[in-house]
Amino acid sequence: MSLHHLTADPLLARILRRGRSLFAADLDRHQSALRAELDGARVLVIGAGGSIGSAFTRQVAAYPLAALHLVDLNENTLVEVVRDLRSAEVRLPPDLRSLSIDLGGEEFARFAAAHGPWDHVVNFSAMKHVRAERDPFSLMRMIDVNVGALHRAFDRVGPARRLFSVSTDKSVRPANLMGATKNLMERVLFCRRGGIASSARFANVAFSAGSLLEGFELRLAKGQPLAAPLDVRRYFISAEEAGQLCLLAAFVAGPCEVFFPRLDPRDDLLSFADIARAVLEARGLEPQPCADEAEAKAMLGRDPRRWPCLFSPSDTTGEKMAEEFWREAETPDFSRFAEIGVIREPAADRAEIDAFLDEIAALRRRPVWDKAEIVAALARAVPDLDHAELGRNLDQKM
Repeated sequence: MSLHHLTADPLLARILRRGRSLFAADLDRHQSALRAELDGARVLVIGAGGSIGSAFTRQVAAYPLAALHLVDLNENTLVEVVRDLRSAEVRLPPDLRSLSIDLGGEEFARFAAAHGPWDHVVNFSAMKHVRAERDPFSLMRMIDVNVGALHRAFDRVGPARRLFSVSTDKSVRPANLMGATKNLMERVLFCRRGGIASSARFANVAFSAGSLLEGFELRLAKGQPLAAPLDVRRYFISAEEAGQLCLLAAFVAGPCEVFFPRLDPRDDLLSFADIARAVLEARGLEPQPCADEAEAKAMLGRDPRRWPCLFSPSDTTGEKMAEEFWREAETPDFSRFAEIGVIREPAADRAEIDAFLDEIAALRRRPVWDKAEIVAALARAVPDLDHAELGRNLDQKM
């Protein structure tokens, strides 16, 4: 398994403007450290079936592990990961297991008791869509998955040399409730004692499951218009690069360290509208700009060479206009890696996490769930949350 090549897909290489991994030099430089951590190790990967989790799993499987246990609630994607591993030219560990179970459930607790502890526990399980905060029911589940269930799971896995959970740029000065839950996720991680806990923040993973870029391809396959915000620009890395960044953050980082990609806002920020144009051009199509959804739908099929597109300003709740990997008061370390920055977060107070989850549990017991009360609890737990309800969410747009 190559750790250096992005993909044979020329469209992805064109969008990212590189054909070799951003982290190739850093991976080469730290191979001995990775081997020292992973040789003969028992590794548990939670969320192994997702875009990033599966990329990470394929990469970590190339090392001489003693055990590799994979957990994901989505049995279909987990089956595909196992098929990938079995089909690859790697020597798989003698103890390879896959389990379609929920990290917050009783099944996971029983599995951990029967087959733990592990040397390394790595988590990719999360609800990552801002649209999940549109109602109190989805929001409650997002809090449980991103904060409560992970808190319980880390208690159940027993002592580990290293704990890792992937984060997001949206956890820094969060503008949305999803980002607030990931902020709390980091604190769930960094309130642990007795081992090394680390994380990684990055922005968009190009063509990952559920992403807008994957949505472009699905819209074309289904004969539907493309829609994208005009005024939102984001950093992008590939799924392979995301897995590599997490590989280094999980096994090379020091206590409470967060790794992030070293990207330049002048050169590396891309607009979704420009990417949509590139996707169309790769298929020999031209964008047909439309004024609204009705016109975009009406234009379908009129000209086989032109595809209707609705590019409009962002007007939905929770959209963060600028990406941030660290806070203004923090000083990143750019000296250790060629393309990775590092910051060190303070150890978190477990009592504060427990108090927040107790408050959420009390709200859960009420006969009626009030979103405003849940938001208020999040705001108290994450003081730098800067959230404004605009009365419009992504489900109301094409």
